[in-house]
Amino acid sequence: MTATNPPESVIARTAISLEYASLRHAGHCPLGMYVVPSTASLFVWDAAFFLLSATSSSSGMTGYYADAILKFNLTFPPNYPERPPAVQFVTDIFHPLISQDGTFSLSPRFRPWRPKEHHVFDVLHWVKAAFKKHALDQIKADDCSNKEAYRYHESTQSFAALAVQSASLSQSESALFDTDHPSLVGKVFNEITFHKLSPDELRRQQGKLGVGGWDDKKPTVSA
Repeated sequence: MTATNPPESVIARTAISLEYASLRHAGHCPLGMYVVPSTASLFVWDAAFFLLSATSSSSGMTGYYADAILKFNLTFPPNYPERPPAVQFVTDIFHPLISQDGTFSLSPRFRPWRPKEHHVFDVLHWVKAAFKKHALDQIKADDCSNKEAYRYHESTQSFAALAVQSASLSQSESALFDTDHPSLVGKVFNEITFHKLSPDELRRQQGKLGVGGWDDKKPTVSA
């Protein structure tokens, strides 16, 4: 006799597939964010998030995390959409809502989670919004996974020093290209990998994309 998936898993797989397809709709996948289901399971998605520098005051993005390159995973429960996906950052980043093991808190935005109202693209937009000033200003102590980072409300200068440092380290060659980097110990695996390009490879890619003049001082990566 062949084992069959429980009904809730079938419902979850269907819901997750539809959620992923919906990311192609305008405005569903946040700018600078790239998401793909893992090869091992549809219930795990790998993501990479490029935090763009603020070019205007209307962007709302703080300078603390400017140009950070962050990886995170979404893991869906067997009874999705009744329960939300779990978000865990693979890249170390100093943030009030991100614990030492990378777990990201959805509580400030989804309290409670409403399966007929909330979707994965809402989760992704919350992940992006959490790095903006207005979200940092509104975070409550009870929601903080990283209590040390809550010093943002007490000493912006102290918080800024650690946040900027972690954002800068996320762009380092060792963090981007070293799959055995110490910061990854105990973290979930992410299949999105970056490869350093040689100058010739970079020029070829720039030609294909019709772009040029990138800052050669920063690591050049290809996913």
